Amino acid sequence: MAVTKIKPIKSTLSKALDYIQNPDKTDGKMLVSSFGCSYETADIEFEYTLSQALGKGNNLAFHLIQSFEPGEVDYETAHKIGKQLADAVTKGQHEYVLTTHIDKGHVHNHIIFCAANFVDHRKYNSNKRSYYGIRNMSDKLCRENGLSVVVPGKGSKGKSYAEYQAEKTGTSWKGKLKTAIDALIPQVSSFEELLQRLQAARYEVKPGKYISCRAPGQERFTRLKTLGADYTEEALNERIEGRRTRTAKAPRADHGVSLLIDIQNSIKAAQSRGYEQWAKIHNLKQAAKTMNFLTEHKIEQYADLTAKIAEIQTESEQAADALKSVEKRLADMAVLMKNVSTYQKTKPVYDAYRKAKNKEKYRAGQERAIILHEAAARSLKAAGVVKLPNLDALQAEYEKLQTQKEALYADYGKLKKQVREYDVIKQNIDSILQAEKQPEREKETERG
Repeated sequence: MAVTKIKPIKSTLSKALDYIQNPDKTDGKMLVSSFGCSYETADIEFEYTLSQALGKGNNLAFHLIQSFEPGEVDYETAHKIGKQLADAVTKGQHEYVLTTHIDKGHVHNHIIFCAANFVDHRKYNSNKRSYYGIRNMSDKLCRENGLSVVVPGKGSKGKSYAEYQAEKTGTSWKGKLKTAIDALIPQVSSFEELLQRLQAARYEVKPGKYISCRAPGQERFTRLKTLGADYTEEALNERIEGRRTRTAKAPRADHGVSLLIDIQNSIKAAQSRGYEQWAKIHNLKQAAKTMNFLTEHKIEQYADLTAKIAEIQTESEQAADALKSVEKRLADMAVLMKNVSTYQKTKPVYDAYRKAKNKEKYRAGQERAIILHEAAARSLKAAGVVKLPNLDALQAEYEKLQTQKEALYADYGKLKKQVREYDVIKQNIDSILQAEKQPEREKETERG
């Protein structure tokens, strides 16, 4: 995965755009592309969009950087991933310039996009939530291209991405301590021995009213009770004695039922007398839920289940393709509307320029409007537009497509949820069937 960071541009927009387009860094500008504008005139087109902005604030643009691990990605793939990221972030509504720099030890993308969009002229809201959206999208794109993880350092505000990921994956200080405790519990016979074993694992243990631990390199002690209800002194004693199992994390509501028992967290419990009965009850309950699901959905044969999963998967893929098609059409229409509007608004100035006796003097006074008109004319010609379309009709079609997109998005979400739910049901059934075959295998082994 790539490292991403984003920062606002409040001044010197043209300098920032010139920097990222440096021919020495972009293979003679071969790795420069743009959306909604021409990269040669992007600063002027950004400023024109900003002049119509509805939101407050002095941000002119946002500069997004996506850096890849050295030697891991070729230039063309990096640029392709950068474009996919830029499209996802700007949603076909903001002008942007994308460049890929290849002059350093690591390939990296620069994306500068206008702070205001050219559809309804609202400002982009950059915050932690939008940043993590960027981060997750970048990760997704990199995973799809088989790229590895490059963890960035701390940011200036809030949690660093490393901390954020650590908490999600369980590699934070607390996560590591919980893992260490969970691994030791099946091996110890008392709470005191647990603390001794933690010390042997290089944890510093601080006694007192609340037992605390600190790993090598950790700045502050962590109280065991802050790890959760299963890590208080009382709960740990119960777990060590086999009178308590660690509470498994509840399955997400959209994942349906889950048959699998968390073996890792039940190792010690397996040694207690009550475990076998508990496991039977647990499995029976999950099996009952699975059977209810199959009955409700009228699935009688295993082949029916796999066929249904394949059917929903196909529908999900078709919905995704339809959604991408509508999103592409919306982006194309947004650019078309922008260019038609700019062309119409700047046409009087351009007509006067063509009629002016002293064209050089007139152009010097109206250079920005003339450049905007010429850029819009070039874009319309490149799009194959011969006759200027009606802007109101385009807007009506755009709104209709937007409604269609929202409906497709809702359908796609439901289908994805169904795919996940059926996959879990299949996993449950496979586990049940496996469990039923196990005693037979054991008997065969005994006979052998």
